Amino acid sequence: MVERTSRYVILAKLDAPTAYAAAQAITREMSRMAPSLLKTMTHDQGSEMARHAEITAHTGLKIYFADPHSPWQRGSNENTNGLLRQYLPKGTDLSLVTQERLDEIADLLNTRPRQTLGWKFPVEVLVEYLQLLASNKLETIN
Repeated sequence: MVERTSRYVILAKLDAPTAYAAAQAITREMSRMAPSLLKTMTHDQGSEMARHAEITAHTGLKIYFADPHSPWQRGSNENTNGLLRQYLPKGTDLSLVTQERLDEIADLLNTRPRQTLGWKFPVEVLVEYLQLLASNKLETIN
């Protein structure tokens, strides 16, 4: 999963290649995120999102689906998939990749400067964004 504003990456190991496992993993990982980030998710037409209504019920995320054969509608995700191939080449048996390794890869990607972010790190942009959201909320309350 890729947060669109910061390009922050979250990788989750699935227990099985099923819609149920995907829903569990997405729900688990999204529960760790700041609620202010949980607005929408855009996904492709894959069968792993067959339980999208459950994800919405548990997280509040509105889930949208890109048109078939339209990867440009999920540009950040497609770019991130390309970056992931540097660590997990095509043909890698993902059942052998641990969550710990996925966390390492996510950390490498989240601390890698990105041109699209003005050469800032995704984690840096995410923190700045959350601080901005918090300060705007505080101004509204006061």
